[in-house]
Amino acid sequence: MTANYSEDTIRTLDWKEHIRKRPGMYVGKLGDGSSPDDGIYILLKEVLDNCIDEYTMGFGKIIEVSIDEHLVAIRDYGRGVPLGKVVDVASKMNTGAKYDSKVFKKSVGLNGVGIKAVNALSSSFTIQSIREGKEKSVDFSEGELVKNHSQRNSAEKNGTLITFVPDHTMFGKFKFIDEYIEAMLRNYTYLNTGLTISYNGQKFQSKNGLLDLLQENMSGEGLYPIIHLKNGDIEVAITHGNQYGEEYYSFVNGQHTTQGGTHQVAFKEALVKTVRDYFKKDFDASDIRTSIIAAVSIKVEEPVFESQTKTKLGSKDIGPKGPSVRNFIMNFLTTKMDDYLHKHGDTAHAILKKIQESEKERKAISGIKKLARERAKKSNLHNKKLRDCRIHYNGKDDRKDESTLFITEGDSASGSITKSRSVNTQAVFSLRGKPLNSFGLTKKVVYENEEFNLLQAALNIEDGLDGLRYKNVVIATDADVDGMHIRLLLLTFFLQFFPNLVRNKHLYILQTPLFRVRNKKETIYCYSDEERQAAMEKLGKNPEITRFKGLGEISPDEFKHFIGPDIRLEPVRLKKEDDIQEILGFYMGKNTPERQNFIIDRLRVEEDPVEVA
Repeated sequence: MTANYSEDTIRTLDWKEHIRKRPGMYVGKLGDGSSPDDGIYILLKEVLDNCIDEYTMGFGKIIEVSIDEHLVAIRDYGRGVPLGKVVDVASKMNTGAKYDSKVFKKSVGLNGVGIKAVNALSSSFTIQSIREGKEKSVDFSEGELVKNHSQRNSAEKNGTLITFVPDHTMFGKFKFIDEYIEAMLRNYTYLNTGLTISYNGQKFQSKNGLLDLLQENMSGEGLYPIIHLKNGDIEVAITHGNQYGEEYYSFVNGQHTTQGGTHQVAFKEALVKTVRDYFKKDFDASDIRTSIIAAVSIKVEEPVFESQTKTKLGSKDIGPKGPSVRNFIMNFLTTKMDDYLHKHGDTAHAILKKIQESEKERKAISGIKKLARERAKKSNLHNKKLRDCRIHYNGKDDRKDESTLFITEGDSASGSITKSRSVNTQAVFSLRGKPLNSFGLTKKVVYENEEFNLLQAALNIEDGLDGLRYKNVVIATDADVDGMHIRLLLLTFFLQFFPNLVRNKHLYILQTPLFRVRNKKETIYCYSDEERQAAMEKLGKNPEITRFKGLGEISPDEFKHFIGPDIRLEPVRLKKEDDIQEILGFYMGKNTPERQNFIIDRLRVEEDPVEVA
């Protein structure tokens, strides 16, 4: 039967209903807090952006942030929202001072939406403004006005306090991870020297901007002292390390553009041109950029981003009357960095030596790379290693952030996932046996080893992460000794040759249930022994308990529950103090006695026969 299409079928959603019905338009993916770009962090960022805008305009040098489990409180000491507009700025779309470019000339949020999205997606939301001895506060729930408090006198300093609790009906069982919040706050301080942000009593501040950012994010020493250049609306910091790949931190008006954009593309182009011109040699661009670690921050009037979450800059010009982003960055870098290299001969020599080493390695494997690409293309046509999905991260689809590649081993495991997956957003790559231990090997092995070559081709990361086809790369192995070994070998491969996949938060471990506890009325899947104990108590006398040893043992009908909306992913994270080569050397190198002692010291004897199985 054809649905009736008439005037009655057309409806207009009010602002809060539209945000709650289409949250992805405003905060990207919802998530549960396990990923740094999950919606709860976007809510936090939207409020902080307003505080930062006040600071950049010269009002308030301190921002206080506190999170008590799910309750967030953010207080700035800016001018405070005009008291007669407190309700409007929190609940009326397209309302805000940022439409007046004289007040907020180079701010992050220009569309009057951000704070309303936080309001609509919170079970409780209160905005309190203190201004010139008066205070006004308003309470909301899910965007609905709950109480409009009367103005009263206040002895507190000017500013705005916003408290909110993200709505569990939208975000599920979410959890804030301190590491992600602290990284966000540090970025704000690097870009706003002189600003102090207090988070649950811990203070963050920076004196040297992007120089501090690079120093605090690098796990080891650079090959030469960091080149730190700034002038008005642009600041850059550059060095080279010994890692594979390229590492960039790019910002626009204080916003961390994790997906880059026109400014990052322009920076890479300008860097290559500057180096070529200085040495008067036409070096290959990849040889210049290999192992680079760089940060670039620019300020743009009325920036245009490719999404509401502002992770990729789309603006082509600095401002209505300014030069293009490309020319602005090109002119700055070709002048300032060239001057720097002429004054610092040791740095120039170190850069030249690194380029020559990269060139030598590239030429040594160039023939192998060509054959490997041809083999990968042929394999994609003639075998079933990759069961691809329809939507990819490097595409234009609105759901591209959901694109996921599961890496698994064996026909039974890959078969279960393939039958259970979403063919639109979830792909499966099937390994044949255990991968090679790649620790200590050169990148030549990536092309010589068929499994690694095909995996690299499936991800499309040979030339960096710009072409990455899947937002989430998920290692899905059995919950046994062999599965753990395969997981470690894959982690070694990615950390050794593609560390940016980990640093940019794309790599995860799939958590699948260890137990199924059921009776005739109910089935409970348990991910730990504690959950199993709780399930046994809930279901009562003699429930049936199954211990899942391998993914292939889980039927496709069951598996779809574990890779659907309730999927549990453990992010693979690197901290600043983590030295990749040191970690890999210990766990995957030839230090057998030390590793044996480490394992013995941490060995836990299992008394429960169910888990021993």
